[in-house]
Amino acid sequence: MIVDSHCHLDRLDISQCGGSVDAALQQARSQGVSRFLCVGISLDTLPAMMDIVDQHDDVYASAGFHPLEDMSQGLDAAVLKEWALDDRIVAVGETGLDYFYAKESAESQLEHFITHLKVAAEVDKPVIIHSREARDDTLAAIAQYAGSAGGVLHCFTDTWPMAKQAIEEGFYISISGIVTFRNASELRDVVKKIPLDRLMVETDSPYLAPVPHRGKANQPAYVREVAEYIAELRGISLEQLAEATTDNFQRLFFRT
Repeated sequence: MIVDSHCHLDRLDISQCGGSVDAALQQARSQGVSRFLCVGISLDTLPAMMDIVDQHDDVYASAGFHPLEDMSQGLDAAVLKEWALDDRIVAVGETGLDYFYAKESAESQLEHFITHLKVAAEVDKPVIIHSREARDDTLAAIAQYAGSAGGVLHCFTDTWPMAKQAIEEGFYISISGIVTFRNASELRDVVKKIPLDRLMVETDSPYLAPVPHRGKANQPAYVREVAEYIAELRGISLEQLAEATTDNFQRLFFRT
């Protein structure tokens, strides 16, 4: 069975996946997807997201503030911690740094990122990190503030040295459908090097649909195609890849 370790069920284009979140999840289950982590990107939208999560025993949730959300809202660490302590929440994030799209808010992003890392350490839960064109600051913050629960660099598109250093800090690396894109040859080289016991797969749906669905809205069912592609890339069976990535998901988010 395969796990979609990062999706945004509250943002799915349901018109393209059966007309409802329930239909999208059922389609994914029919493709062998056994569990889903629905990732929060704004504290304001968490209650509505949790209404979806609460309807499904195989869907889990995280609580965080995405670096591309409106920084002027500020981030209340006490509110974030209150959410993070909720038993339904298995991780803190999505958080991190995006200097590709929003270099101008780098200072605020870093402040928010450190707050997430500190809260994650306090509640002893892993952190889900978005990092784009921010390698040095991301790694420095992880080294200084990440707790013993570690975390995952999601939708990874950076270099092997970055992945290697994050792994040495106790982090996992999650790969999305970007790995199937024609111009992702450098990422494919990185994916071949990631230790199997540190690898996860995701859709990041409704974004970044893999080939042959590129250009369409992504959905959790497509994580199977991401997994199939990575298995072939690494020269192992889909069953081996699925077992390893599912075990990694369990180990990171549930400590077993």
